[in-house]
Amino acid sequence: MKTAEKLSAGWLLILGFMFLAISVSEVLNQSSLRKVNVYPVEGEQVFSAPENNDAITGGIVFGLPTITLGGWLTLSLYLQSRREKKTLKQQADDDLQSLFYQMLQENNGKITLLHFAMQSQLPAGTARKYLDEKAKEFNANFKVNEEGAVSYHFDV
Repeated sequence: MKTAEKLSAGWLLILGFMFLAISVSEVLNQSSLRKVNVYPVEGEQVFSAPENNDAITGGIVFGLPTITLGGWLTLSLYLQSRREKKTLKQQADDDLQSLFYQMLQENNGKITLLHFAMQSQLPAGTARKYLDEKAKEFNANFKVNEEGAVSYHFDV
């Protein structure tokens, strides 16, 4: 469905610009014809092209609504995409927080970086940032073992 909406928005914008381009080219064409006939040479027969405003009017009548509809459809697709991304991010944050609390309960408040990274399937740097934020938030203690691994101790 989204693909069809994107294609529709694109085609509407393209058609609208084409209609408006026809109007602009007709205006430029008429103004250039007027400039040519401004100073006729004596003895020449001057033919002036009749002004045809149908192309200008038609281009504007069809172009503006088409561009407006295409723009509105594009904007609504963009806003919908932002809402979906925000919802997915919120859901991922909620899932991560739920996993964090579950691990705290299972391990009596002790979490190691490696164990949390394995359970959450986060990269080590991201897992460390998350645990550091939670440690500051809940005033957790840090312990470093002989190998240099950090474990977080939360009061449960």
